[in-house]
Amino acid sequence: MTNISEIAKKLSERITNAETRKRSRTAEEYQRFLYAIEYILTDIWKASYIHPEAECSIHKHNNYYSSNLRYRDPNLTYKMTMAAFDGLQLLNLIVVIKDGYYDRTKMQGGLTRYRAREELLEILNEIPEHPAIHIKPNLDAETILLRNEIEGRKVLVDYEEDAFTDKARNNLRTINQCFIRHWVDLRILDKDVLTLQERLFDDREKQPIDLTKRTLVRIFSNNSFEEGGRFYRGWWQNVPSEYRPYITIDSKATSEHDYSQLNPNMIYSVYNKELGSEDAYSRVAGEENRDVVKQAFNAMFQATTTLERKPDGIELDAIGMSWRELKEEILNAHKPIKDYFFKGLGNRLQFEDSIIAENIMLQFAKMDAPALPIHDSFIMHHGFSTYGELEEAMRRAYHDRFHTNIKVKGDMVVQVKPEKETAIGDKKFFADISVDGIINADNDYSQWRERDRMWISR
Repeated sequence: MTNISEIAKKLSERITNAETRKRSRTAEEYQRFLYAIEYILTDIWKASYIHPEAECSIHKHNNYYSSNLRYRDPNLTYKMTMAAFDGLQLLNLIVVIKDGYYDRTKMQGGLTRYRAREELLEILNEIPEHPAIHIKPNLDAETILLRNEIEGRKVLVDYEEDAFTDKARNNLRTINQCFIRHWVDLRILDKDVLTLQERLFDDREKQPIDLTKRTLVRIFSNNSFEEGGRFYRGWWQNVPSEYRPYITIDSKATSEHDYSQLNPNMIYSVYNKELGSEDAYSRVAGEENRDVVKQAFNAMFQATTTLERKPDGIELDAIGMSWRELKEEILNAHKPIKDYFFKGLGNRLQFEDSIIAENIMLQFAKMDAPALPIHDSFIMHHGFSTYGELEEAMRRAYHDRFHTNIKVKGDMVVQVKPEKETAIGDKKFFADISVDGIINADNDYSQWRERDRMWISR
């Protein structure tokens, strides 16, 4: 069976024969050279399953390979990575699309971007598996990440280990081990796959769906383990909300539950205030403007200044207010906490919701049941919605942290054929949720069914 390691070894021989080296590589150099080739090929292979014209990127500055020892791959060295990259160009198997750059004045830059040529794609196409099934996630890679802002840039920084980081890492390892024992997929029509990926390419807030990203990291902010701490890098977190009902776990339908008004509830709870029964966002400018108010509310709480200018992404055309007027309406509607806006407390709030999320995921991981996080919501096998286990776990985790209650909203969607949807109340059902019913569905879902087959027979 052809695999990525065999291809890397054959290409290493071709590169060596094409090079004009004065001396042979030592055994250690060759192993690092081979590792670098496999690393680049793996990136290309994954990209080819995202989009036929997807580009890859590579670091070409030697500092990347010698700094941040905590976060970098110790098997990847600058010299051998560049040799592998140059060698693949020498064989005309890859082409650089855009050179990397760094503007010291603007403190901005970009990585070198490249694409595989047709010959290399044909070689990789001989691998009979999907990369997300073939590639084993590295559970030894660092998952507790600490960021700080240095000279206007957010960068990863090193930190001293303590009881908190050790526990956080061990808990996340337990969660990730649970995730990789199960197969999470997106069951959409074959014809919709590229359309969705191209939409995500154009979205600055999201990344295209890469099914190999099956585990999470936890990212803390402002050089503090009491700010941020949310869980990131699971592929399902990039799925637009209207597609999330079609996420499956082990071929089975899922349900999603989320907290109602999580941020306002946490803010009022932290400062011992009463939120009241009226919706925190609708009370400002009506239900029809709820989403805009929610965006503005969160931006105001995250900000460290009074935000004289409207933040990007907040559309005011339909609300009939200026940005200044909307700010005032939010402050008036939330007088008990008005003094806590514009204090940069958003990252502290994220830490609170990350503690709750960890609690929920860890509880279910110990039951060998993945609970996929999307900030303040969780996706699980539909059975955990039917019997109320997910809702109860979410309520309890919040109460344990804040000693108050919160509403949890659930939307169960059991999907086989979207065109045969039946609605019962606020829940949506489809006729057949059995394994056979799903597997025998239309060939329009052949990509999903083929991945499912590979997972079962792995």
